[in-house]
Amino acid sequence: MQRERTLASRVVYDGIGLHSGKPVHIEIAPAPPRTGIQFARIDLPEALPVAATAENVTATLRATTIAAGTLKFFTIEHLMSALHVSGVDNCLVLLNAEEPPVVDGSARTFFRLIAEAGTVEQDAERRVTVIDRVYRVDDGSHFVMAVPYDGLRVSFTSLNEHPLIGVQYYDIEVTPESYGKEIAPARTIAYEKEVAALQANGLGLGGSLETVIVYNDEGWMNPLNFPNELVRHKILDVLGDIRLAGVIRGHIIAVASGHALNTALAKQIAEERKQHDFGHQ
Repeated sequence: MQRERTLASRVVYDGIGLHSGKPVHIEIAPAPPRTGIQFARIDLPEALPVAATAENVTATLRATTIAAGTLKFFTIEHLMSALHVSGVDNCLVLLNAEEPPVVDGSARTFFRLIAEAGTVEQDAERRVTVIDRVYRVDDGSHFVMAVPYDGLRVSFTSLNEHPLIGVQYYDIEVTPESYGKEIAPARTIAYEKEVAALQANGLGLGGSLETVIVYNDEGWMNPLNFPNELVRHKILDVLGDIRLAGVIRGHIIAVASGHALNTALAKQIAEERKQHDFGHQ
């Protein structure tokens, strides 16, 4: 029997928000069994925390947003990805802003800090979301699905019309070791003109060549960590989004999926799990 886990000690980090461009302080604290992953504001202690669950997703434009009551938090997917693979069932994410620090646009720093803090077993049986049938969400040309698998695996095909990127495919059996080496360092990628348009609208103000991989019609504006960094980052994102349905045991297969489809799949799985006490063991 697997038991739930929480952090052995508190994680503390200071950075900037991807969209706000403002300084952000984050603390990830241990939490009691059966409380799940929750987000709260250090500077608004009277406001109730927001559970990182599929039913609390309110927006998916360029990032995943959760909200409840008076609070909302966006761009949570990189942190959720690191927590998922690190096997953290319960923790309280404390922020003084509406988004975690972007760091370098990957999950590498969060994953390392969680590993350094360590995790401890708790006195509660872990409730794994076991995929025992096919779940699928699509919008015609893009899709994401979950199928039964004894472990956690992701197979992703990304489609990009730019000749520099094109079609990329990556398949990985996800373990802490493989994730730390092959997925966690993969950073957010953006087209130069897209970045300028976002910033003109007050978004992506924390985006720079230190926090995002940028390409234009001539080529890459900063060095890549991997030749196929885009598809690896897509896997990073889907691991964060699907965690909103719980700790997953299954195989995620996707073609050009983004936050909207990923979180729709998480909602589909979570709703069935809730209705039928599905897949808990």
